[in-house]
Amino acid sequence: MTLRDRVNEDVKVAMKAREAERLGTLRLLTAAMKQREVDERITLDDAGVIAVIEKMLKQRKDSVEQYEKAGRQELADAEKREMAILSAYLPQQLAEAEIAAIVAEAVAATGAKGPADMGKVMGVVKPKLAGRADMGRVSALVKAKLAG
Repeated sequence: MTLRDRVNEDVKVAMKAREAERLGTLRLLTAAMKQREVDERITLDDAGVIAVIEKMLKQRKDSVEQYEKAGRQELADAEKREMAILSAYLPQQLAEAEIAAIVAEAVAATGAKGPADMGKVMGVVKPKLAGRADMGRVSALVKAKLAG
């Protein structure tokens, strides 16, 4: 079963179980997937669905920060609940050591010497880690590896 099919099945399950919050979040996800498919005239595979989910998680993370700065904790909590629902569809996150090993391997494979080669290294690392690691953290690791 593809990730897209799993999301669609979970929408049906949430409807039958009358889980309003979960249903709302999953409907937002399916709408975002359909929008991307229409915009790009493609059918999303699992990697495409993961990219959509990561984008939605990033948006919610930013919203949580803004709501907390504004003192709107109830809205921040709602965003966090949506993040938890969306995160369930991402693959298992890698440990820090595994990420560091992949970064080191990519630096060696590209022959990167300094910060100017960061784009080359990220180009190799991103497909391997997409959906399995926070790319902000990965970017920081690459930057540290190239600087040192």
